[in-house]
Amino acid sequence: MREQVPVRIGDRSYDVLIGPGVRSSLAEVIRGLGARRVAVVSARPAEWVPDTGVETLLLPARDGEPDKNLATVEALCAEFVRFGLTRSDAVVSCGGGTTTDVVGLAAALYHRGVPVVHLPTTLLAQVDASVGGKTAVNLPSGKNLVGAYWQPAAVLCDTDYLSTLPRRELLNGLGEIARCHFIGAGDLRPLALADRIAASVTLKAGIVSADERDTGLRHLLNYGHTLGHALEVATDFALRHGEAVAIGTVFAGLLAGVLDRIDPARVDEHREVVASYGLPGALPEGVEPAELVRLMRRDKKALSGLAFVLDGPAGAELVHDVPERAVAQALARMPRQPLARLVGHGADGPAGTGAAVA
Repeated sequence: MREQVPVRIGDRSYDVLIGPGVRSSLAEVIRGLGARRVAVVSARPAEWVPDTGVETLLLPARDGEPDKNLATVEALCAEFVRFGLTRSDAVVSCGGGTTTDVVGLAAALYHRGVPVVHLPTTLLAQVDASVGGKTAVNLPSGKNLVGAYWQPAAVLCDTDYLSTLPRRELLNGLGEIARCHFIGAGDLRPLALADRIAASVTLKAGIVSADERDTGLRHLLNYGHTLGHALEVATDFALRHGEAVAIGTVFAGLLAGVLDRIDPARVDEHREVVASYGLPGALPEGVEPAELVRLMRRDKKALSGLAFVLDGPAGAELVHDVPERAVAQALARMPRQPLARLVGHGADGPAGTGAAVA
């Protein structure tokens, strides 16, 4: 069964197709764009990339934070030039969230913007990175500090790709799904995986349609991300993004409790939801609170002081100028575990989609 979720942003509107085999729609999408050439940037085997129907350049990529930088974007653009890609042609990404981000930014910058189609192959990329038009790469000083808004022409979330993922990679995506519980999606745990993906994408599509460029409502999508991004950098990305966001979600609940925005039962609900997905909810031992605060001050939402998306009486909202003493108090209440145990929540090994969501 396939689902189609519209993202409505005026003349930049597009559809997200979700379900088994939807990657076979790629040639039709390319035909609709009128492109004569396509550059496909793939972190997956060549046989994972469907036929585009036009002259195609296949460029290899690697998922992961080490290649999520401006050097990779420059190298891709140089290949586009050699191939003769024009503004009327298109770029396709095939891979996880980091590949989606890098290729999206390259497409946004090349010739000041060429159409891009995303074929996300991980759960994290399907529920988050591929939808909404945010593209970014890292600097040595922080995560996602250089980027642009560039909406895709289409997103094809083929759930067949997920059957090949190791358990830890599936859990990585569940970290983004878990935080949806607190920003308006409701309890997605009883649903099948494909329905969780559709619900998460539908929530994000509605938010992005109302606030494309993070001027208000879209900040909700950063629930758990302020501490999450800091933890990724502090652990040199030993924690995967979804794992870090899960820990950040538990922290967001604690911080909201410290600020008397929510009651103890709701604080506990943050821990319970994260744990029910099999995700970590503790800080890694050896990471100093002062270092985490320093990194959180670099968050793009922090116009002055510290800013967090926090639950409250009227639901989640962006809260500016959160007192550092409250942040320190919430960090002190977080449990601690060795880093190896935190990443061990999703130990690598073959797992079907059911293994991660039972």
